[in-house]
Amino acid sequence: MNIDRPVMPVSYGVVAGAPEYVPMEWPWVVEQVSEARNYWVATVDGRGRPQVTPIWGVWLDDAVCFGTDAESAKGRNIARDPEIAVHLESGDDVVIMYGIAAALTDDATLTALVSAYDAKYSIKLAPSDAGTGLFAFRPGKVLAWRESDFPSTATRWRM
Repeated sequence: MNIDRPVMPVSYGVVAGAPEYVPMEWPWVVEQVSEARNYWVATVDGRGRPQVTPIWGVWLDDAVCFGTDAESAKGRNIARDPEIAVHLESGDDVVIMYGIAAALTDDATLTALVSAYDAKYSIKLAPSDAGTGLFAFRPGKVLAWRESDFPSTATRWRM
């Protein structure tokens, strides 16, 4: 995992090599993502237009795992183009992730997802339901910062 400052306009105050840079710790990101109740998923529709929608999910094996109806807009968008963005609700404790959503097919992972999802939301997912797509979103790039000490904590990880 490569860690550095994100590239942002100079007017944001995020300048490579600035002495006030204090990178965020990866365990803080994992805690935020693990404890989040809601996640926002950004996909692109067939005409190239963005579509953003909230989901429920769990952090499992370094991925946000979630389900959606295969016929929903996000389900169709992910089937066509699995490159998505996921971010948390907070604008104060920011985590933004970019990566690929892949269909979950491994029985052990599906079992772990059903258990973790039920523990978090008191809802049992049904992996055998053909109309539900279950996905693992693995970030390839993550941006994080705390608004209270921005820009010194603005950090980027590349996996």
